[in-house]
Amino acid sequence: MLLSMKDLENCAIRAVDGTIGHVQDFYFEDDTWVVRYLVVDTGSWLSSRKVLISPMVLGQPDWTQRILPVSITKEQVRKSPKIDTDKPVSRQHEKQYLEYYGYPFYWGGAGLWGAGVYPSAMLSTCSGGFSTEYALRQGDAIRADIERDSLEEGNPHLRSCKALMKYRIEATDGGVGHVQGLLVDEATWAIRYMVVETSNWWLGHQVLIAPKWIQEINWVETTVFVALSQQAVKDAPPYDPATPLSRDEEISLHNHHGRAGYWADEVKLENPQYRVVGTGSTRSGVGGVDRR
Repeated sequence: MLLSMKDLENCAIRAVDGTIGHVQDFYFEDDTWVVRYLVVDTGSWLSSRKVLISPMVLGQPDWTQRILPVSITKEQVRKSPKIDTDKPVSRQHEKQYLEYYGYPFYWGGAGLWGAGVYPSAMLSTCSGGFSTEYALRQGDAIRADIERDSLEEGNPHLRSCKALMKYRIEATDGGVGHVQGLLVDEATWAIRYMVVETSNWWLGHQVLIAPKWIQEINWVETTVFVALSQQAVKDAPPYDPATPLSRDEEISLHNHHGRAGYWADEVKLENPQYRVVGTGSTRSGVGGVDRR
């Protein structure tokens, strides 16, 4: 299911022994467009200190009560390494955070989370025999990555979702709108779409643009350049934030732009034996597959 980031804001984070605080922001990697941390304001019990919560420990949400349960304690949060969320979060800070909780490093694999798709699977693997040492043994590439980023002021790929709001969207032949919101995959925490408001450019509507269709982002000038024409964006299926986005609507959007869907990539990561055996359309909108 795809969720609006705006709907996730101010959700309560419930530890095993009480409420930690409420969601204020999200940090995502701009090269993978996966949310790596929820930024949580702890309120009065911890002097409004902001802490990071990894999607690895999120349980089944209670959407009626707007509660996101996590499998950690308030005491663990209280003793966790302090991170100034008003400044860039370095890879070294991430390393300290992950080691404190005993989480494996999410980077270095071929998947969205390590070698896989789902954040919770990393802890399942860890509890099945891996420890934090697993991350430290992932090779010279990871250690070099940590050493390089520790010398920098912050991780240049870790961005605030809130800061992305109102960024201008530039098509190949001119402006088309600005970022109004984000849709995130509840299971993988991958950002699947930017919600783009086009009414400032023409009497338009909201449309969806996938991160994979981005050519470049100028973080200084707060502008996102996409590999789509103005007309293609203008003629795209409108997005209605009042109703959940269906897979059929996603397929229609991707077909309009002549782009492949992200869901086939996830099937391949979950099952390396996956291979396409036909090109005829199916109910899922992708070619026939063989999962033997």
